[in-house]
Amino acid sequence: MYLTNEEEKILDGEYGEVLRRCINLLVSLGDIYGAEKLIPISSAQISGVSYKTIKDIGLEFLEDLAKEDVKVKVYSTLNPAGMDLDLWKELGINEEFAKKQLRIIDAFKKMGIEIGCTCTPYLTGNLPKFGEHISWAESSAVSFANSVLGAKTNREGGPAALASAIIGKTPYYGYHLDENRRTTHIIELDENLISNFKYKESFYGALGYLVGKIVKNGVPYFKNLYQLNPKNDDLKSLGAAMAASGGVALYHAEELTAECKVKDVVDDKVEKIIVGVEDIKEAYENLNTTNDEPDLICIGCPHCSLIEIKKIAEILKDKKLDADLWVCCSLHIKAMADRMGYTKIIEKAGGRVVKDTCMVVSPIEDLGYKNVATNSGKAAVYLPSFCKSEVIFGDVDEIIKGR
Repeated sequence: MYLTNEEEKILDGEYGEVLRRCINLLVSLGDIYGAEKLIPISSAQISGVSYKTIKDIGLEFLEDLAKEDVKVKVYSTLNPAGMDLDLWKELGINEEFAKKQLRIIDAFKKMGIEIGCTCTPYLTGNLPKFGEHISWAESSAVSFANSVLGAKTNREGGPAALASAIIGKTPYYGYHLDENRRTTHIIELDENLISNFKYKESFYGALGYLVGKIVKNGVPYFKNLYQLNPKNDDLKSLGAAMAASGGVALYHAEELTAECKVKDVVDDKVEKIIVGVEDIKEAYENLNTTNDEPDLICIGCPHCSLIEIKKIAEILKDKKLDADLWVCCSLHIKAMADRMGYTKIIEKAGGRVVKDTCMVVSPIEDLGYKNVATNSGKAAVYLPSFCKSEVIFGDVDEIIKGR
């Protein structure tokens, strides 16, 4: 890799051991993937935040960094933590878990990272422009940034995204290069599916699950998805599910996503896949692992927008829930839901609007929850392995059964 004089000095340790270790990680990644240089980034989004996932070794690593008084060079935000940072007691989180989780958050805060703790940073201020180079780690956020917004990022690991935030640069390879952002598969919905489509937000999670399994870490192009008129929340769900079932970090959709509107991203010679009604039915069957009633209903993977919370409040008005409900969102969206009165309606029905965390990275398996209902294709993929949960997958108004 070519390094500037300043980068060489950092690598030689002239600016301290912490910066040397950070740039060494980035240079090593660049060498592995054939990057020619490091490039500046405008923002970072950092994973590896929940104590459930990083344990004591991750906590110690972050506290060691924070002790060195190192600060991030670019606007940086965090992924969800393992609990609501304020209401953890009410949710039944173990006190020892909570103490260590708060130490993790404090370490990030000392480094100058915004501690909003969300997987949808683009809804809360970390909103990159078209063509900007960024270093993001959370898989669904990477998909949304690359695809819907047209920013450029690889699917970074937590340490690499943190190192990029501290150095302000990332290796120039992968999805930072236009030639790697071209289509590998064309996805077309068949006429029967299009003509019989009745809006269900969970459909996009099922479609994403199906396509992700087929294309793995490819770049799918949705040829006629626009005919279903998906909303931004639907595109968020679609990308999240493809990232979970496969390794999709970028997709294109005709008339919907950023790069399709300004450049040629598709070659008609690539493999074409037709998705029909039976394929979607099979996806729903695979994502549902039990016919039992849920102990917990979880909405918000990725984190809910205010529009999604409004819909839940409308469903629950003057009703009582038959199971616990977590509506997961960011601190920013929760504040607006409070102000709009949505939180009060949901709480009156017996649910909670939970911020900072989600059902996947929170220790719900230790809270006695076995059967979890969700409208998220991503959560339906991860819950059985991450939380040892059985899954009921379906639309919001199907899984929220108030009386």
